[in-house]
Amino acid sequence: MAKRRPIGLKDIAAELNLSVTTVSRAMAGYSDVSEATRQRVMEAAAAHGYVPNRMGRMLVSGRSNFIGMVLPLRSGEVIDAFMGEFMVGLSENLTRRQLDLFLAAVPPDHSDMDTLRHMVDGLSADAVVINRITRDDPRVRFLIERKVPFVAHGRVLDHDLQFPWIDTSGEDAFRDLAHLLADLGHTQFAVLGPDLPYTYAHFRRLGLEQGLADRGLALDPNASVEVDVANREAVVAAVARLLDLDPRPTAIVCLTDRLAFAAMEAARQRGLVIPRDLSVTGFDDVPTAAYAGPALTTFSQRIREVTASIAEMLEMAITAGNDAVPPRLIAPTFIPRGSHGPAPDPLARRAASPERRHQPGRKTP
Repeated sequence: MAKRRPIGLKDIAAELNLSVTTVSRAMAGYSDVSEATRQRVMEAAAAHGYVPNRMGRMLVSGRSNFIGMVLPLRSGEVIDAFMGEFMVGLSENLTRRQLDLFLAAVPPDHSDMDTLRHMVDGLSADAVVINRITRDDPRVRFLIERKVPFVAHGRVLDHDLQFPWIDTSGEDAFRDLAHLLADLGHTQFAVLGPDLPYTYAHFRRLGLEQGLADRGLALDPNASVEVDVANREAVVAAVARLLDLDPRPTAIVCLTDRLAFAAMEAARQRGLVIPRDLSVTGFDDVPTAAYAGPALTTFSQRIREVTASIAEMLEMAITAGNDAVPPRLIAPTFIPRGSHGPAPDPLARRAASPERRHQPGRKTP
């Protein structure tokens, strides 16, 4: 029995009495094809189980329908929880728009810029997503100069640089967090952030300092630590140094959930009880945050909403250009859980000190 030939564009065009070009453009979503015609084409394609040939579609439309993303790998690490959520959300939202995400991994000994340049020069993507933006990110300037459609998850400090970005207002979030903790009696703060010049870290730390100033407080320079996020042992050691400060911090504000988990681990190693002896907060609301011991107080970046917006912005950048895509700043959602509480009184703090940790401290209501 002869094998049945797969249906093609010519077959659908003949059945509907349309040109092959019209059928192809209808499937690609071109605006010069009416919605009624596009619907007829899509229904006929579905009825016959037609699967479009990507190479043929590229030749007709000049587009690959691929969205590229450079994924740096630090210290041999494959992926972290937040980036995993980001990629899943972005991929799902791009698929709904008939776009596909492909990743270009950057090993620790390679350059992000070289990988991005290769992606752009190879014309393998219709647009690019970049994230973990630094204060003066060379990737942003490169993509602007090359007129490549792109969206950045994050922003640079140069407000005059116009490009499509979406970000979460960490500055406002940490200002409000400082108010909350100060109103709970905390006066000794520490902050733990990444050792790379990410813009998100700048704004979150700035918001914390502003919020403390609003309450007549200031952050001790010795209580602000930057560390390699991927090196858990280094993070735990950094937190241990913070806990050795005199006076010891009663609240450690971590710029990511990942850092907060390490801070909680270091505190437990000291025999401290969270939040009775120490409040710890994070940012990102990764899935494991709700199951930490205790559950982590944090901020949600509303990542599914953000990735849906990125997919929409990318489509707009491809069809209308980067200048047509306004930046977006969204408010995070505060997720109060069990890792923060009132500041311990002096007696409780003495009871929780290393030399007296065997003595029970007063329980915080």
